[in-house]
Amino acid sequence: MYLCNMLHRFKDDISGIAPPRLFTWPFHYVPHPLCLQAAAEVQRYIASREDWREELQRGKMFGVLVVTDTDGKRGFLAAFSGNLAGTNRHEYFVPPIYDMLRPGDLFRTEEAAISDLNRQIETLETDVRYRGLLRTIEETETEAAREIAAAKARMRIAKTAREARRREHPDENTQTALVRESQYEKAELHRLKQSWKNRIASLHAQRTSIAERIESLRCERKARSAALQAKLFRKFRLLNALGEIRDLAEIFAPTPQGTPPAGAGECAAPKLLQYAFEHRLTPLAIAEFWWGASPKGEIRRHGHYYPACRGKCGPILAHMLRGLDVEPEPDRACPQSAPELLYEDRWIAAVFKPAGMLSVPGKSEAPSILDWARERYPAATGPLVVHRLDMDTSGVLLLALTKEAHQDLQAQFKHRTVRKRYIALLEGRITPPKGRIELPLRPDLHDRPRQAVDPLHGKPAITEYEVLEFRNGRTRIAFYPLTGRTHQLRVHAAHPAGLDAPIAGDRLYGTAGRRLFLHAERIEFRHPATGDRIAIEKPADF
Repeated sequence: MYLCNMLHRFKDDISGIAPPRLFTWPFHYVPHPLCLQAAAEVQRYIASREDWREELQRGKMFGVLVVTDTDGKRGFLAAFSGNLAGTNRHEYFVPPIYDMLRPGDLFRTEEAAISDLNRQIETLETDVRYRGLLRTIEETETEAAREIAAAKARMRIAKTAREARRREHPDENTQTALVRESQYEKAELHRLKQSWKNRIASLHAQRTSIAERIESLRCERKARSAALQAKLFRKFRLLNALGEIRDLAEIFAPTPQGTPPAGAGECAAPKLLQYAFEHRLTPLAIAEFWWGASPKGEIRRHGHYYPACRGKCGPILAHMLRGLDVEPEPDRACPQSAPELLYEDRWIAAVFKPAGMLSVPGKSEAPSILDWARERYPAATGPLVVHRLDMDTSGVLLLALTKEAHQDLQAQFKHRTVRKRYIALLEGRITPPKGRIELPLRPDLHDRPRQAVDPLHGKPAITEYEVLEFRNGRTRIAFYPLTGRTHQLRVHAAHPAGLDAPIAGDRLYGTAGRRLFLHAERIEFRHPATGDRIAIEKPADF
């Protein structure tokens, strides 16, 4: 009965849709038509749930898995990431791999204990007497410093007066009296300092007693949290098509991070595959889509499809996909044309980098501009490549043929004296026609190479723009980046706090297409040898 509730039959006719030959490569894909059909049915269902409307408006990732049952009949499973409406279980969606929200569960029990520790810490930190004690310590230390400083000032004045008296009265009795006076003042200063020291030490002793209690509670909280996490990791026991079972701790042990990140195993894709393997269903294709508003930091567009995240799901899916015939990982490094020399002299060169070509070699053996440059300039000194363009971005790339030229150009980039102009096609109409975008960026630690907007921890990223024209539902725009952060223009275009319009063909922040319509059209800089201001341009072909 439970299986029947979870396995949904297609309501619309799918007889004309051929199943995929291989299972979806989950980190880079175009949704299969069967997944689109399944997602449409899931979207109709979640749209009908008025009780979820408010929560879903805040945004959530959903997933569909097209499967065949033991009779060879096709259907689909649905899942959501995390929990929904305060629970992990809903009749339409597959259950979690491990339900941490079950009453009486280890997680609930330990969470309550940790929450109690948090309350104790907060009570101590916010206690009126403790806060008053901290203020008293601060005020006392300030008063002590002020009084001691005043005493020292009086001593300096008295010393100056004594020196004058020494000169006026050189007799022995006067000199002896002056020495005694000086010694008395020093002793008084020492007594004053000791008095304040004792008062402050007494106050600090009172504070230390409470602070040590707070620190003890914090240590206990940290230890209990770590122990709880370790236990939870063992509770997530994940299957694959071969019937092999590994828990999260085992899966992440060989990875660079060593331990699973928070939320690992709770995404839609692992839930879907786990249920399929448990119930002898054969996975055919998978897709995940976002429903609702975009998070503040990430870029997620309502109804758009997204690949699985590498940080949380990469190691998990590497295990769970064993035993399935999976699409090969696409080689995205596929230049759409050959590099073209734009400028050359004894010191520098400029080359047109086509979309799909790497600036420098990556993990694969795909060709790069650096490979091209090394072959063309075998006698060049220094690293050659001065700056980089994203693989998906086309445009002008500078090369330095001498070590000195490289250092000079690098300094110009560092001091932001290089001027760059990019051309892009954005989905939709952009207003106002000119503007400036300032959205700090940092790497998305769980989903590299994506970048996230983070006002607190992000690095400054500034872009000026000018709308050129609107045609065929897209805006042709010029970007003038004043900083050079990774994916800066792509994020500034797509983020709701930016232009809220992804660059056409952007597989990371929009919808994948035949290419990313972003082109580095012009670069202007000071020639490292002649000192002349020069510009090199390659017009966009779109």
